Amino acid sequence: MSNLETIVELAPRLRRKEVSPLELTRACLDRIERLNPALNAFITVTAESALAEAKAAEIEISRGEWRGPLHGIPIALKDLIDTAGTRTTAASELYQNRVPSEDAEVVRRLREAGAMILGKNNLHEFAYGGSSLVSFFGDVHNPRNAAHIAGGSSGGSAAAVAAGLCYAAIGTDTAGSIREPAALCGCVGIKPTYGRVSTRGVIRLSWSLDHVGPFTATVGDAAVVLQAIAGYDARDINSADIPAADYVSVLREETTTLRVGIPRAYFYDDLDDEVRAAVDEALGVIKTLVAETREVQLDIPTDRVVQNAESYAVHAENIARAPELYQAETLRRIRFGENISATEYIQSRQELDRERRRAHDFFAEVDLLVTPTTPIPAPAIADLRKDPDALRPAELVLLRNTRPFDVWGLPAISVPCGFTKSGLPIGLQIAGPHWLSLIHI
Repeated sequence: MSNLETIVELAPRLRRKEVSPLELTRACLDRIERLNPALNAFITVTAESALAEAKAAEIEISRGEWRGPLHGIPIALKDLIDTAGTRTTAASELYQNRVPSEDAEVVRRLREAGAMILGKNNLHEFAYGGSSLVSFFGDVHNPRNAAHIAGGSSGGSAAAVAAGLCYAAIGTDTAGSIREPAALCGCVGIKPTYGRVSTRGVIRLSWSLDHVGPFTATVGDAAVVLQAIAGYDARDINSADIPAADYVSVLREETTTLRVGIPRAYFYDDLDDEVRAAVDEALGVIKTLVAETREVQLDIPTDRVVQNAESYAVHAENIARAPELYQAETLRRIRFGENISATEYIQSRQELDRERRRAHDFFAEVDLLVTPTTPIPAPAIADLRKDPDALRPAELVLLRNTRPFDVWGLPAISVPCGFTKSGLPIGLQIAGPHWLSLIHI
């Protein structure tokens, strides 16, 4: 949908002063003003501070103090990522006036890279859902067709990028909350390896499963953003002390030696006909680019005890104090973890560790795994609204193919893979082993 230049295209032009950060920021703010009322992709727009940051970036670049390819680029943040002095709500009435005193680590890195922050994106309340229809600030709408969902939980971030309201956005992914909305809105979304990007300063859903990653228009832009935010954070106990690779240069590597695995069972079950046709066509192209494709069999983890228990632990105190400040559906989901015993949680947490160890074996004979990102395109909002009991089952279908990769902690990306006859986007998911530099088919 967006006809914006890419970050990769803009960066050298910004450095040569052929285009101004102020010009880019004003254009994004204008598009937000025009399009956000229909999309509801932003909860908070920080126009004044974004313009001030753009002016500062322009001065630095004019002095030859160029910081890199994000210097002067307007971006947005999912509204559960802390920003000092700007409210961070998690799309909840509970936090509607919450103003952090410190930036999240990922925000600090983006500011250090010279990016300007346009505002905070709408989401599914507390990131506990795949539709972004449960938010104190209202529904997020798909920029391809506003009658359909944008996905979730990072629905506002995906919608903002796909509509050209910003050049990149940062989301979170616990069961697919970056890749699923990226697929439904038609942009690129990456969930990096667990521990690759700091989650410090991000409102938790499940500390064993939460990942932070970018939305962009292209894979090249995603590499640029990931380069800026990846790396060890000594203040985050889940951060891995493993050096980040050069994600940008790997895009120029040849793919002709790659072996691609296609896990048909489970991931290709019960696909929408148009999704199946688009993915089959993509697989046909992939076969011409790589050394080998082969079908593989994966045992899929389905236990959700860890997420349920941790989500309840995060919210138990607030639920006891002010349950009425949660959306009813969010409260219902959080309470799934209320009666999980310590023994049950510990056993499931150990099983998650075993699953992550087992995931290394997936890549003994293949280098990558390819699946549809979602089994179906974006459902219509009206269809989910007319039957409240249909919402959660629909979300679980949409997150079916993404959830296992959060359990395994593997890096995975959703890339656009065509459209349905009605114009709804379709996504292709590509996953690799832990610490893979970037998937570059």
